[in-house]
Amino acid sequence: MTTVLITDDQPMQRFGFRMLVESQDDMTVVGEAANGAEAVRLVSQLNPDVVLMDIRMPGLDGIEATRRIVAAGDRTRVLILTTFDLDEYAYDGLRAGASGFLIKDAFPEELLAGIRAVATGDAVVAPSLTRRLLDTFAHHLPTTAPTETPAPDQRIAALTEREKEILTVIGQGWTNTEIAARLHLAESTVKTHVSRILAKTGARDRVQAVILAYDTKLVSPA
Repeated sequence: MTTVLITDDQPMQRFGFRMLVESQDDMTVVGEAANGAEAVRLVSQLNPDVVLMDIRMPGLDGIEATRRIVAAGDRTRVLILTTFDLDEYAYDGLRAGASGFLIKDAFPEELLAGIRAVATGDAVVAPSLTRRLLDTFAHHLPTTAPTETPAPDQRIAALTEREKEILTVIGQGWTNTEIAARLHLAESTVKTHVSRILAKTGARDRVQAVILAYDTKLVSPA
């Protein structure tokens, strides 16, 4: 049974999410929060599998709440729900440690699939969509002056050359199937490499691996 905490400052929005989640035999809502501070408190008490996290809320917003939940080191994963005009905040949410994000007007089956994916440690955001998001908001990334030589990043120092190659193309939006076809590898081999990359770098999931590829300059914004 996947346990879900719903965080949104709109009571009707929370009600709709609750009705959807509790219509599933393998999910249950363990609590609701109307702001980020309440979400952080309830996560520590209830230890849910997934938090559905709104971004704009009074007091502590969803970005900072996500950051605090992830920093606590619990097993809870955060799925950010945003609207089209709030995509700029989605990037900050992913950087804060969210396992993905969905648009609030997604189809019900997409939200349910997203909850299940996040609960099992996967990422919700499709690689190609993640790439477009990061390209669009690349100004959030730290820059290096042209005369500077960036120091080797210790987060990827333990990777083999093949693993760095695969992390690079993950950052470019390639799926496992595309990586296997273009690099002439078995898809099971690609999955093994991806698992090792996540373990060595400490990335929580594929979304965080994409962000790491940008942060370490393996991939440059388009």
